[in-house]
Amino acid sequence: MFLTISTTGTPERPATDLGYLLHKHPDNALAFSTSYGKAHVVYPEAGVERCTAALLLEVDAVALVRRGKGKGRGGAPDAALAQYVNDRPYAASSLLAVALSSVFSSAMKGTCKAKPELPARPLPLRVEVPALPARGGAGLVRALFEPLGWTVGAEPVALDTEFPEWGDSRYVSLVLEGEQRLADALRHLYVLLPVLDDAKHYWVSSDEVDKLLRAGEGWLPDHPEQKLITSRYLSRRWSLTREAMERLELVRLAETDDSAVEEIDNAVDEQTDTEEKPVPLAVQRRDAIVGALKSADAARVLDLGCGQGQLVQELLKDTRFTEIVGVDVSMRALTIASRRLKLERMGERQSGRVKLVQGSLAYTDKRLKGYDAAVLSEVIEHLDLPRLPALEYAVFGSARPRTVIVTTPNVEYNVRWETLPAGHVRHGDHRFEWTREEFRGWAGTVAERHGYGVEFVAVGPDDPDVGPPTQMAVFTVSTQNTKDQNTKEEKAA
Repeated sequence: MFLTISTTGTPERPATDLGYLLHKHPDNALAFSTSYGKAHVVYPEAGVERCTAALLLEVDAVALVRRGKGKGRGGAPDAALAQYVNDRPYAASSLLAVALSSVFSSAMKGTCKAKPELPARPLPLRVEVPALPARGGAGLVRALFEPLGWTVGAEPVALDTEFPEWGDSRYVSLVLEGEQRLADALRHLYVLLPVLDDAKHYWVSSDEVDKLLRAGEGWLPDHPEQKLITSRYLSRRWSLTREAMERLELVRLAETDDSAVEEIDNAVDEQTDTEEKPVPLAVQRRDAIVGALKSADAARVLDLGCGQGQLVQELLKDTRFTEIVGVDVSMRALTIASRRLKLERMGERQSGRVKLVQGSLAYTDKRLKGYDAAVLSEVIEHLDLPRLPALEYAVFGSARPRTVIVTTPNVEYNVRWETLPAGHVRHGDHRFEWTREEFRGWAGTVAERHGYGVEFVAVGPDDPDVGPPTQMAVFTVSTQNTKDQNTKEEKAA
């Protein structure tokens, strides 16, 4: 992946000033490590009359695959070959744009301590990109760059020079010439290279809107192809595109009115805004669990896999829960939970209601028997699937509380999380995430095997297409099973 930036000069304003602007000395060959390979900066020529800086990005195709292994579109089994055989190492894309912003970050910001006057000075620039993907062809390349003051050369690259009848490929050889400030030129490239490629190598989240507006400051609000640029840069994420367009319109209005953006965007008084803030899903989940425990008339409760003690802390607020035991395999988590609960400073009556113990849910534990209810909140998905039967027996077969509450993510809802990369699970430690059908199938089998009934509760907004973000199962020992169990215990006595 290759790009050159050239300029010309005079003895009074030597072309080697380009080295000051880029913060890279022309006499040095420099190399920078990136997440996707190595970036090199060299100067093929550096004289008073002409200076050229070249950026070569060597993409490590294997590292690129490993970085996204099992995640997003690149992790799909049917895309296995495409992960290795593609144009990423050769054609300008978001990989090159990221390298530009990393290697030439000071130049892009328009700062130069050695010669502070240089960044504001337009230079006669020539930018060359030998292989640029252009979804839209040479016409779109010109439509994007010409309104910014560039003279554009975009020569289509033949699909195969040996077979001209095959026509042109989707690549062009790009040459830009014009009087531009270097910082502006770099920002143009940073935004428009991935726009022309119409793809990004990383997931587009909400912070990409800020990146776009920063790089587009001074030119994007009035660009005739603003909508296309915004949509493609944000990978056609309609909610992010809408946000960006609204903010760009505020900038345009502010410039027209010669006002600050803050003065234009004053439709809502934050001090009098009464719009309710969304309740975090974790809070909704705890509320649903507490509600289910109350409905079950549970007083003695196990929080299995208690983590840092958030649920234990919530249960302590209600005196109907007379005994609360938090269990976790991690001593570090239990230490944090103890600090959160302030056990050392807790009064005698309150401390008598709570206990934190270390234990593995993969093994039976006599300490867990005899409780009214047990909660497994966002726990099962952290276990490897082959270990689930052991947990099942330890909780439902050995401990046998009257009520068991299990919550787990609904993988179908993941498409609604804008910041969650496609194909990713919600947490790096999740071994699996189930659909509603898979969870109900597992819960139904467990209930039947151990003599429980089971009901399902939606936690969070129940989307008509993909369901709720969290699915909850409430297991209750059936009356007949309780009688049978009591009979067995009486005979044993």
